Amino acid sequence: MFIGHFGVALAAKRVAPRTSLAALILAAEFLDLIWPIFLLLGLEHVRVAPGITKVQPFDFYDYPLSHSLTMALRWALAVGLVYHLVRRYVRGAWVLAALVVSHWVLDFVSHRPDMPLWPGGPKVGLGLWNSWTGSISVEVLLFAAGIWLYVSATRARDRVGVWALWSLVALLAVGWLAAMYAPPPPDVHQLALGSLVIWITVPWAWWADAHRESTNAETRQAASLH
Repeated sequence: MFIGHFGVALAAKRVAPRTSLAALILAAEFLDLIWPIFLLLGLEHVRVAPGITKVQPFDFYDYPLSHSLTMALRWALAVGLVYHLVRRYVRGAWVLAALVVSHWVLDFVSHRPDMPLWPGGPKVGLGLWNSWTGSISVEVLLFAAGIWLYVSATRARDRVGVWALWSLVALLAVGWLAAMYAPPPPDVHQLALGSLVIWITVPWAWWADAHRESTNAETRQAASLH
């Protein structure tokens, strides 16, 4: 899953209005943000295997540090704790932790049985990627719902708040289509390097969110006090 994770992050702004969209995306994409780093370090491994599923040509046979359930729970605890220590916003910390875990849940739905429950443990997955129609429908639904919830929970302070947001949405949509329809990378090294591009969405989201404000009156009042 790709844009579905971003849809969940966008939707979470309604639940944690004082948390930057950058932090929400960082949490929702955290497992995929660290995964290419682990690949480059040789700590995890993947094969380019066209045809292994109808949607994605990758055999994720070894990624327990980033994508096992028990490690996802630990990463969630770490992300939530660090955010709480920095921002002192309890709701935001819980939402970020939940977003990290949500990534594993959505991947469990999408992947074939290659998601480890713990390092070295059994692997699970519902295999939505074996259906083009199902995969596209779920991704588009989550992304569209997330955009709608984010836009209804915030409003632009200026023109930057409009264009920065919609350019981010366009970037994510184009990136998703490219991942779906472009030929697979020639090797794992190129895959890892290409996957690092996702990091650009974090500062981009910060830029967009910094030029928007919550439509919740209590949140705006709390922000003004700080």
